[in-house]
Amino acid sequence: MAKPDTHPPARVARCDEDAPLTAEQKPLPKEITDRPFEEKSTAEWAYERLILYIQNFEEQLDNEHEVAMGFTGGDAGVLRIEGVGYFDPDIVTFYGSDGGGAKTQLIQHVSQLNVMLRALPREDASEEPPNRIGFRLAADLGKDKTSG
Repeated sequence: MAKPDTHPPARVARCDEDAPLTAEQKPLPKEITDRPFEEKSTAEWAYERLILYIQNFEEQLDNEHEVAMGFTGGDAGVLRIEGVGYFDPDIVTFYGSDGGGAKTQLIQHVSQLNVMLRALPREDASEEPPNRIGFRLAADLGKDKTSG
């Protein structure tokens, strides 16, 4: 029996053909393709793709910057991403700190998911290497999802 197609449709249009590859253009990691996307909850599938976007964004940062998330609407500022999670079937959450260092968490229904990734100067420039949450998140994709 043939394995079902685990690669969903993805596409990107860009002005600069020499720009770095986007998350849509890269092959999906085995940890994501082990199960067909049709079998995943909306939250799990959104979470996995967010990890790919964050990791791709971080690959393009220099050592002076770390990934953060900007908020649209209101005066909420930014959240330095220190963790991402989901709660089936429809909640995605971001853990981190704001520009002043206060503990911050954003909880969103997947129907409201709207994320703007931003590069922020590192909090502690002497720390080596910069914090790269995308690679930590990607490493967790293959682990047992019930262990939290």
